[in-house]
Amino acid sequence: MDYSNNKGDKRALKVLIYTSIFIFVLWCIKIIELIFGVEFYQAGIYPRKLNGILGIITSPLLHSDFSHLISNTGTLFVLMFTLFYSYKKSALYVTIIIWVITGLSVWIFGRQAYHIGSSGILYGYLSYLFFLGIFRKEPKAIAISLLITFLYGGLVWGILPTKPEISFESHLAGFFSGLFCAIIFRNFDDYERKYEWEEEDDYDEESSEEEAEDNNIDNDFNDFSKN
Repeated sequence: MDYSNNKGDKRALKVLIYTSIFIFVLWCIKIIELIFGVEFYQAGIYPRKLNGILGIITSPLLHSDFSHLISNTGTLFVLMFTLFYSYKKSALYVTIIIWVITGLSVWIFGRQAYHIGSSGILYGYLSYLFFLGIFRKEPKAIAISLLITFLYGGLVWGILPTKPEISFESHLAGFFSGLFCAIIFRNFDDYERKYEWEEEDDYDEESSEEEAEDNNIDNDFNDFSKN
């Protein structure tokens, strides 16, 4: 039995459940707003106002409408799953730091309006997964970075103030908080072990080098003897 594969499958299922629960909570909040005819946008971030500071914690859970929620759901699900499955040691720390730094940055520097939505977290994950591949220079990390670039590279334009109704401040803050986390946690998770065939190749190369050195020594000794 391949216990490593079994362990990986269990972790994937566990991460899938946790990620689904988080997305489910986002949808439940929006459905509650719809059913009871209420809006929770006032629990979002309102920059430089004491009554808006609570939004640092609550704003990623809120969305302006179902279109806003739908646009974030798929990408957030993929990025969150990838993060928690691939970098299990740093994932929770990265999430907390991105959550807090993004919200705090928006509260300090954002425009005077309510900022809500999980896109700041989304951009933080996107940035973290991309830059980690650059910093770690590990095959798995590089592959994830390239995949993220291929799937979501176009989202980078979201950090620019293209539309007044979109909180580019959240996107920008999330992007840089993800970069910050990638620098801090670049060596936090264990590096991928080499496959057996790679280790065998390394062993063969070392053996060849040792044999070459022994041959050189023998040749030098023979030359010396002739002299």
